[in-house]
Amino acid sequence: MDTGRRTGKGTTNTGAGAGGGTGAAPTLEDVARAAGVSRATVSRVVNGVRNVDPAIARAVRRAVTATGYVPNRAARSLVTRRSGTVALVVSGAGGAAPGGRDDLAAGVLQDPFFGRVVSGVVRALRPTGVHPVLMFAETAGDRAEVLAYLTQGGADGALLVSTRPHDPLPGMLVEARLPAVSFARPPAGERLDHVDLRHRDGGVLAARHLLGLGRGRLAVIGGPADVPASRERVAGFREGARGGRVAVVEGDFTLDGGERAMRSLLAEKPDLDGVFAANDLMAQGACLVLREHGRRVPQDVAVVGFDDSGAAAACRPRLTTVRQPVEEMAAEMVRLLSDRVTSGSAAGPVSVLFTPDLVVRESA
Repeated sequence: MDTGRRTGKGTTNTGAGAGGGTGAAPTLEDVARAAGVSRATVSRVVNGVRNVDPAIARAVRRAVTATGYVPNRAARSLVTRRSGTVALVVSGAGGAAPGGRDDLAAGVLQDPFFGRVVSGVVRALRPTGVHPVLMFAETAGDRAEVLAYLTQGGADGALLVSTRPHDPLPGMLVEARLPAVSFARPPAGERLDHVDLRHRDGGVLAARHLLGLGRGRLAVIGGPADVPASRERVAGFREGARGGRVAVVEGDFTLDGGERAMRSLLAEKPDLDGVFAANDLMAQGACLVLREHGRRVPQDVAVVGFDDSGAAAACRPRLTTVRQPVEEMAAEMVRLLSDRVTSGSAAGPVSVLFTPDLVVRESA
C-alpha cells in the first residue's frame, strides 16, 4: 500500500530528486531510493514498526526529510489501526464561559496551569507525528461526546486533565476500557494510569523555608477543601510548621480568591509575618492586598506560592514558589498513553509521582 499523498496528476517520479519536476508528491519509492533500502523497509519505519535496525531507521528518516515525503494519515491508519490523534480532555475549566467553547478554549490556553499542560503535551507529541484534539467535558452531554469520539476511533486514547474532585469521566473511561491517562490521581477506586505530584512534600518545603527565615506567625491560603491536591499542600505545610499554630483560609485558586483570603487573614491575624498560598495566582493576589495595607513583601510579610507558573514571574516582587514540573508531567502522560496504546495491555494502572522543588526569588 502506498502511503504517500499525491497532490497532482503527474506520474510517480523515477529520477533521484523528490518529485523530479513532474508535479507528483514524493512517494515511498522516492524515499527508498534516497535511503538505499527497499520500499517495504521504508513502510515499516514510517508506520512505526519496531523491528528495524536503528541505523537503517535513521537513514530512512533522513531520506524522508530530504525528499519532503509526507505520509498519508488515512492510508497509514489502515495499516496501524490507529488514528494518529489523541484527545486532550479538559474537565472542570469552567463551562459557563459567555462566548461558549471558543471563550472556554481561550481561557484554558491563558490559564497558568492548563496552558502549561497543553504546552507540555504538544511539545511531547510533536516528534511522534501524533496530533492532539482539544476537548472539553463540562457537562453530561460533553462527556458522552468524548466517549463517543473515542469509542468510534476518532482518537487512540485520552489525556485527561480534571480539577473536579468527583469527576465521573475517569470512571466512564475505565468502564469503557479506553486507553487514558489522568493528570493527578483519579477519584478513589478508579484504576486509571496517572501522573501526580508529591503535594504534601511541597507544603513541607514552603513551611521549612519560612521558618528558616525566622517567620513564626504563619498563615495559609488553601485551595478548595474538596480538591485532594489542595488538602495535601495544606497538610504538608502544617507538618512542616512543626506543630505551630497556623491560620488557614480557603481560597479558590484565582487571583481574586487570593485577594479575598488575604483580607480575611489580615482581619484574623494582623501580626502575621509569613504566608503560604496553595497556588501562584492566590499568592499574587495576597501580595496585592498586602501592598494595599502598607505591608512590605518580604520585609514585613514573606510570601510563598505553589506551581512556579507564569504568575510567579509576573508578581511583584517575584514569587518564591514550590515548583510543580507541569510540562515534564504532561510529557510523562504522553509516554504512558503511548505505551498503553502500543502494548494494548490491560495490566493494572501505572502511577508516576514527581517531586517538587523550592524556587527562591524575592518574595521570601
